[in-house]
Amino acid sequence: MTFEVYRDAWGIPHLRAGSARELSYAQGRNAATDRAWQIEVERHRSQGTTAAFLGTGAVGWDRFVRQARLEDTARRCFARLDADTAAWVRSYVDGVNAGLAEGRSRSPEFAAAGVVPGQWQPWTPLGIWLSTHILFAGFPTKLWREEVARTLGDAALELFATDGPGTSGSNGWLVTGGRTVTGAALIAGDPHRFIEDPGVYQQIRLACPEFDVVGLAVPGVPGIGHFGHTGAVAWAITNAMADYQDLYRERLRRTGAGHAGPAGTSGPAGVEALGPDGWRPAAVHIETIEVAGADPVDVEVIETDRGPVIIGGPDEAHAISLRCPPRVREDLGFGTLPALLRARTVADVDRAFDGWAEPVNVVQAADTEGGLLHRVAGVVPLRHRDNGLRVVPAWEAGHEWRGWHEKLPREHVDDVAVMANQRGLAGPLGVEFAAPHRADRIRQLLEESATWSAKGMAAVHTDTHLASARPLLELLAGLDDLSPDAVRLRDRLLRWDRRMDAGSTAAAEFAALRSAVVRRLAARPELAPLAEPPACPGIFRPWLDLVTKVAYALEGLLTTGLLPGTARAEVVGAAAEDVAAQGAAPTPWGKTHRLAPWQALPGVPQEEWPGLSGDHDCVLSTSSVPGVTDLSARGPAARYVWDLARREDSLWVVPLGASGVPGDAHHRDQLPMWARGELLPVVTDWNHLTRTEENHDFRDGDFRDRDF
Repeated sequence: MTFEVYRDAWGIPHLRAGSARELSYAQGRNAATDRAWQIEVERHRSQGTTAAFLGTGAVGWDRFVRQARLEDTARRCFARLDADTAAWVRSYVDGVNAGLAEGRSRSPEFAAAGVVPGQWQPWTPLGIWLSTHILFAGFPTKLWREEVARTLGDAALELFATDGPGTSGSNGWLVTGGRTVTGAALIAGDPHRFIEDPGVYQQIRLACPEFDVVGLAVPGVPGIGHFGHTGAVAWAITNAMADYQDLYRERLRRTGAGHAGPAGTSGPAGVEALGPDGWRPAAVHIETIEVAGADPVDVEVIETDRGPVIIGGPDEAHAISLRCPPRVREDLGFGTLPALLRARTVADVDRAFDGWAEPVNVVQAADTEGGLLHRVAGVVPLRHRDNGLRVVPAWEAGHEWRGWHEKLPREHVDDVAVMANQRGLAGPLGVEFAAPHRADRIRQLLEESATWSAKGMAAVHTDTHLASARPLLELLAGLDDLSPDAVRLRDRLLRWDRRMDAGSTAAAEFAALRSAVVRRLAARPELAPLAEPPACPGIFRPWLDLVTKVAYALEGLLTTGLLPGTARAEVVGAAAEDVAAQGAAPTPWGKTHRLAPWQALPGVPQEEWPGLSGDHDCVLSTSSVPGVTDLSARGPAARYVWDLARREDSLWVVPLGASGVPGDAHHRDQLPMWARGELLPVVTDWNHLTRTEENHDFRDGDFRDRDF
């Protein structure tokens, strides 16, 4: 049995095989040859073993992964898969293992880090999915709310409500045939994530006799879960902003002597946790994190009846456990992935997402027969409202999970449907949502035309209007007692069109004023008690940093009753004077608002990435952190347009390129187009592709009888 690899002019892989399992093997092997370094880093991240080659800076993440028991959860979820899905995943893993040697030979990072590829296990893709999404629902925000309530009182609990750093949002929209030139639906959007090098999404085509699908895959995970087009039906997702992970404050105590540990060492003493029914034993063991250039670090792993303890322990002042659906249900919903590949109608997509679990998403779909879908998919527990707001006491009754939301929200689609993380369809399932600006702007733009085409969607993707600038500019407009330089700054900003274009000096001046306001607000005595974050692991600090929280909640803070109106005006006036006093000639927004992708290993020293249009609340959501940096680490991790009239008229682009290999012709060849907001054609004609590989190394029996 064989499979073939074709590529288009951008190096995007188009894989063709004789069966779904052969194709899964081919996809795994392609991920290993094109993205070896990337997927191996993700494997280590899912296991909590990155410090072994990245050093002390990675210990915090590894400790969290070990304490949260992510790999064990992945193993349990794999064990619960149906036989066909498990075999399909195993086939992918076999392909990865077969391709890693070649991938290593192409990737200089392995030598630079002094690491060699390891052996993938059948549950590794599930572990990668878990580690990628464990912070997706933003449970650390509950730590912040707890600190706000402690210092400012319960009335301020939701003062900083926002989709802040560490969460992932997206834009997505569905345009029905009544508004398109073809009479068929269009689905378009862009997922907003931390931009990584290599990119988190891989453009790919998967074809076999059962199906032929183009879409955006997650390297290290089989199938196409988020954004795909089968020719007959297309789908896309955004983060529903649902709340489905809980934090419990635990009371722990040690009991008895330690048990025998590995190699004759003494294991940890027993631990008990106080629950509503009294003290109960907790599971406990020790794991060791190997650290490059430093001594190993031992981690005590404790799990109570609520879940794994991720902060503190029995010997510390407090402890907090994490409860999340995959750990409780031993299910990620991976059976959805092969079902989506076989989908032919909206009804097929709908049924497939009925089995989805993690994370909770809003789904849109359309098919060539006119079927439309707009629904929430995933697993959300039923429990007390306080569980969604803050850390709750494990020993008090009433905070237990009482089952699951059985009928998740859905809406009928008449004209257009927009999903941009706003409070709306998923409102009953969450606490914090994105401001409505992106969703409102997308809907406004779509309703301005009844002749939309796939190519025309770029104008929506790249819109830079910043509606959230209004409260700050209104306060600025009311200021009279300003210096002449500050008056000139005020007048320029009041004439500004509120577009965060890379070439706009007014946009840069607004950003400078906004940053100055953020810093001054964070220094106000009303907020000063929050300046010192509580003791907690470092990986949660982005959710607990006062300046960062003020930055993302600025619009609300400028209109809330927490600060007197005169104080807000005073802050804005002082900030205007700060900016005016700098006296420097205005520079374009794109001069400081540059792409800053995450790399496991640093790239070329002082490498200059392109300047970007957009801002956090623009449709073109290229996020910086006002008051901290103008650099953009988060933005559109891909853009797509799925055309239901002709799949070959669909479009897509990613921030960097199809290849994860430094120096490869397709490593960063899409970056200029992405930065300009352009889209590339989705090539579907095999005659317009180049065959680059024909492989005969797949054998169906390779995985069928293994004992894992």
